[in-house]
Amino acid sequence: MSLVARVLIDSPLPQLDRLFDYAIPPALEAEAVPGVRVKVPLRTAGRVVEGYLVETVDAADAARTSKPLSEVDAVVSPVPVLPPALYALARRVADRAAGSASDILRLAVPKRMVRAEKAWLIAQAEGGREAAPEASAQAQAWAAGILGAYPDLGPALTDGGRVAVDAPPRPATASGEGREVPVGAWAELLAAMALDTLARGRSTLIVVPDQRDEDQVLQVLEGRAPAGAVVRDDARRSGPERYASYLRLLGGVPAIVVGNRSTVYAPAAEVGTVIVWDDGDPLLAEPLSPGVHARDAALVRQELEGSALVFAGHTRTSDVERLVQLGWVREAPARRRESPAVVLSATREGESRGQRVPSAAFAAARAALAHGPVLVQVSRPGYAPVLVCASCRMPARCPHCTGPLRARRPGAAPDCGWCGRTTLSWTCPHCQGTTLRMASSGSERTADELGRAFPHTRVILADGEHPVTSVDGRPALVVATRGAEPQAAGGYHAVILLDGDRMLLAEQLRIGESALRWWSNAAALARPKAPVHLVGVTGPVARALATWTQPAYARAELADRGPLHMPPTVRVAAVEGAVTSVSTALAALREAVPSLDAAAILGPVPLAAGGVRALVRFDYAHGGPVAESLRASVVADALSGRRARARSDRSAPRTTLKVRLDVPELDL
Repeated sequence: MSLVARVLIDSPLPQLDRLFDYAIPPALEAEAVPGVRVKVPLRTAGRVVEGYLVETVDAADAARTSKPLSEVDAVVSPVPVLPPALYALARRVADRAAGSASDILRLAVPKRMVRAEKAWLIAQAEGGREAAPEASAQAQAWAAGILGAYPDLGPALTDGGRVAVDAPPRPATASGEGREVPVGAWAELLAAMALDTLARGRSTLIVVPDQRDEDQVLQVLEGRAPAGAVVRDDARRSGPERYASYLRLLGGVPAIVVGNRSTVYAPAAEVGTVIVWDDGDPLLAEPLSPGVHARDAALVRQELEGSALVFAGHTRTSDVERLVQLGWVREAPARRRESPAVVLSATREGESRGQRVPSAAFAAARAALAHGPVLVQVSRPGYAPVLVCASCRMPARCPHCTGPLRARRPGAAPDCGWCGRTTLSWTCPHCQGTTLRMASSGSERTADELGRAFPHTRVILADGEHPVTSVDGRPALVVATRGAEPQAAGGYHAVILLDGDRMLLAEQLRIGESALRWWSNAAALARPKAPVHLVGVTGPVARALATWTQPAYARAELADRGPLHMPPTVRVAAVEGAVTSVSTALAALREAVPSLDAAAILGPVPLAAGGVRALVRFDYAHGGPVAESLRASVVADALSGRRARARSDRSAPRTTLKVRLDVPELDL
């Protein structure tokens, strides 16, 4: 019985996002099994391309054509790197996002490394299947103690439930390299869930935003997880290391996989729990096409595989709260509610309203420095990231590219944040003034000012250019930008949150959510009962932090966005390209989904780089038809461009139409 191979071409071209039938020559019948990488001829391109052999079918069941099928040219590797479950996940995620399955697999499957593959094949041949790791009784008891603080969490993990968990906002310690390492208590919670799942013989995927979070989870697991059970999955590892880890997961042995956003696609065996930490962090939003957020991919995977799904964080995004309101995700509250001692610190009578650090926060920092480190969070790095005209207060722009001017150090000529040019002489185009004024203080300027205010005190700067992961328990002023705050041994004795009013001025739909997340994550670094001063901010977001009721703030945000048809109460698609391409796509969408509201389409509006952009707002129930219609328009546009290039000698762009679903911001 002859078989036909169905191959997914590894190509970014949207018209190739389907399975192609190829005949399997007799010489390759033994190696051409589902999941392997293959090389196949592509008639339209006149060349050989790589792809994945997804499945084999009987020749009688293959699509009948007048032409004979081309044959598979070669099997690149005998290792089936694409399990059926991973292809099903990639296909479902891509269809939901109007994208290509090959784009998803490019994120999920590492590049082949021959030496790593040969070593794995030799190990498989010599030792057979690796024994399943078993968590020790001591580790299981430790995990049970951590999970005991959440009565509903353990049953949800066992039954494959979907839950939202508010992590404990306090510091903890982990034993690493013969010493105590400061970590967040949230890392202990995630590790406990993973060990509990491993004890039941199933795998856990822990998806975190960055390497700092990843390191904390790994430090907690060190010494508690059995040898070989933890698999690290991130871009910092070399190509051979990543590929070897991927092959380890294909072996069918349960594991605890810890990594960044692409970890949600890891082909671990018998996945019992998928954990997404801090899903509001923008690092979990995939920038590459089709731009699927790790949270959405995790929801799709849970639906396909029936594993438990946990969204954990110090705050709750409106996206997760919407799922809670629908009953799709359940809350798993702690038995005893924990919250930091947050103080809304405002200027007192007689103090200048422009005073950056009010007397109450200043006094708290001075008192805390007698015992240990104090954290000061600021909004921006650098010395003076914003300069304005001293006469009219208009923002200073670069005369070459109109980028923002900034000061890197006192007395130095300003330079541009975009092109990097130094501006020796500057004239305001509005009032002809020639004097600049510092409109904001960055991390470096704040460190200088606090160093003068607290003489004989260590000042530690932590930002993108000065990364610091942890500090000891000695007195010190730690000035950090949002998201770059280091862990402190035993926790900070006080936390001062500056520039909150400036953070809230950003023209973003979710700026309130983002600011609450930045402040909450910083407040969770304080030791119990240590004061946390939020400076100069009032209103709902400040009250949510002070009362530690972040889910209530997310509910209020949903209530406000619902009547305005703003995400996440609706889904939003961005359609970008040439005027004719966008108009044709929108017309096809109206015809395919006639129930779309008249106000569902915003735009099109012209783009600075050329072309136009339109936004489409639609209900979740219309997600399938909208994605299908827009994807069809992308394919049709790509094919029409190909035909145009075939008729003309001029070089035309390959694809003019771009579509992205689930756009978080309406930034026309």
